[in-house]
Amino acid sequence: MLIKTKKYELTPKTYRRVGIRYILRKQWWLPVAIFVGVIVLNIIINALGYRNWWIYMLAPLGAWLWYLFWWIQYTGIPQLPQNQVMFEKYSYEISSQNILMKKTPQEAMMFKWDLIKEAYKSKDAITLVISKGQFLHFPFKIFNSENEIKFLETILMRKNLLSSTETESNEAGKEKEKTTTIQVSGNGVLQKSKKSK
Repeated sequence: MLIKTKKYELTPKTYRRVGIRYILRKQWWLPVAIFVGVIVLNIIINALGYRNWWIYMLAPLGAWLWYLFWWIQYTGIPQLPQNQVMFEKYSYEISSQNILMKKTPQEAMMFKWDLIKEAYKSKDAITLVISKGQFLHFPFKIFNSENEIKFLETILMRKNLLSSTETESNEAGKEKEKTTTIQVSGNGVLQKSKKSK
């Protein structure tokens, strides 16, 4: 099966959001370590006799500076001329052998699956990670049917890029939204059914 998507243009705002989400998934522990490390270091310094309380303000500042660093990186990358190619409008042809990015029928770029480091699925898209600064972001709206999304998920699971638990948790969330609950009162009479969220 070959998946042919609609044309899609990755915007700098979406790129920044996807990038920040990715780096938080991979390095969530780093701002926490900075925060805790500064506090522990100050406790040790206070125990040695040098009393200072202003250093405690450096803990949230250090964690915030880590986030700011990555925000600046993901905001600046789209501004570089050599990266403009990532933000043009493409259609994609996805098969189990490769991914073809097509600007026009004559202009195309091919990605082999071994270039993809990992993949993750959010509630509205599938993102393929090439590096910390390069992503292939596929919103569900660019696919022509639900079967194409499932086929892409199957390819990603076969290539060990997407875990089946991630897919199942997203499916469970969708199923939970669709189910209705029926409550029975103490005397056995059915009450109104409500949509669970």
